[in-house]
Amino acid sequence: MLVCAGLLAALGIWQIERRAWKHELIAAVDARIHAAQVAAPAPAAWGGITAATDAYRRVTATGTLLNDRTILVKAVTERGSGYWVMTPLRTRDFTVLVNRGFIPDAMRQRIPAGPDYLQVTGLLRITEPGGGFLRSNDPKADRWYSRDVAAIASAHGLGQVAPYFIDADATPNPGGWPVGGLTVVRFTDNHLVYALTWFGLCAMALWGAWFIGWRRGAAA
Repeated sequence: MLVCAGLLAALGIWQIERRAWKHELIAAVDARIHAAQVAAPAPAAWGGITAATDAYRRVTATGTLLNDRTILVKAVTERGSGYWVMTPLRTRDFTVLVNRGFIPDAMRQRIPAGPDYLQVTGLLRITEPGGGFLRSNDPKADRWYSRDVAAIASAHGLGQVAPYFIDADATPNPGGWPVGGLTVVRFTDNHLVYALTWFGLCAMALWGAWFIGWRRGAAA
C-alpha cells in the first residue's frame, strides 16, 4: 500500500508539472497570435520548424495561387459542416498550402477561385498527417479529413512544399467565400483535476496502509 501511495503521489506531481508546462504553452501561443507578422519560413528554416516553437505564429506570404490544384478538406466549424479550401501558393522561393477558409457542403461543386496573385496573412499551422477522428485520408479518392501537407502534395503533384500550411485570417474574400479566420485555438487544462484525483487516491492508499498496520497491531 505504501508503494502504491508513492506511485500515486508521483503521478499527482507529474500532473502539476504538466499543468505548469501547459500554462507556459498557452502564454507562448497567445504571444505568437498577437505578435507582428513575419515572413513565412523559407526552405532553409524548414528543418527547425516544430509545433512547440512555431505553431500559430503570424506569417505572411505573397505569390501566385494555383487555383486548379485546390483541395477540399472536410471540416466542422462554428458555421456548420463543410470544407476547408486548400490552395497552393507559389512564392518566389517555395510553395505553401494556404487554407483560404471555409465553404459549406452545398458549395462543393462550385469552389470559389482566388485571385491569381495573392498576399496572404494568417497563422502557421503544423501538418496534420493521417486523417481525422476514425476517418483516414484517402488520397486515391481525393477524400481528405485532415490537412496532411505531404500526402496532399504527393497526390496532387505539387512537388516539394513547406512542411506547414497557413490558415488565412478573416480578411474578406471576393463574394464572401471562402470564410477565413476560423482557426480554433483551444487547449484543455484538466491537469489540476487529475492531480487532485491522484493525490486523493494517494491519501486513500496511505489510510489503507495505516488501517492494515493498526489491525495487525490490534491482532498481536
